[in-house]
Amino acid sequence: MPNWSERADAAAARYRDGEARVGRNDDETDPRQRQLTRLGNAAWAAGLCLLMAGRRDDAAVWLRLAAGRYRESWQDAPPDSWGRPIGAIKALLLAGDDAAEAAGWALEAGAAEAGSPIGRYAGTLALLVLGRDAEAGPLAATLERRDDFPPDVAAALAALAGGDGAAYAAAVAAVLRSFEARDEFLEDVAVADTVMVLQRLAAERGLAVELPPSVRLPG
Repeated sequence: MPNWSERADAAAARYRDGEARVGRNDDETDPRQRQLTRLGNAAWAAGLCLLMAGRRDDAAVWLRLAAGRYRESWQDAPPDSWGRPIGAIKALLLAGDDAAEAAGWALEAGAAEAGSPIGRYAGTLALLVLGRDAEAGPLAATLERRDDFPPDVAAALAALAGGDGAAYAAAVAAVLRSFEARDEFLEDVAVADTVMVLQRLAAERGLAVELPPSVRLPG
């Protein structure tokens, strides 16, 4: 089993090292928006590791920091950089915070009308955060039965929007199994963050389910 506190410390050290260098190489090869995204990723990693270590209050500090860095990086980001609002929304949800402001940012940026599935994923998350489930449902439906988007995640989003508890339970269990089978993760932090985010959204709708113990989830 990983020593999650040690891994959190290592991610925090990467963050502090990167923070000291932001703007020093602000050129075409390493623009500031990319540096800020790396900071967001390091803070995200620290937060997830602390969640796995059972240190929720400490995790929330780093997850909020990640959300702020993703937001800060957006202004100069290339088009369709939808991972940044997604990261901000997910980080705030996992911190136990209100993610409405980040959701509004995603929608104002055009996520719900995006041509890419990752953009529409951002839009669907944002609409669910804001309780606009009637709008989230049709958007989630555009993510289903695609080769370029995880089908179980799409099914879980659609079930949340439709208030279908049975469909949600089956879908989120499948999402967890997919995380258990994966070997690639952002910042190499092997945590089922999407499952935790879905469960947070499900809890707000009375649809959260009890999942089996998993090495990809906090104990």
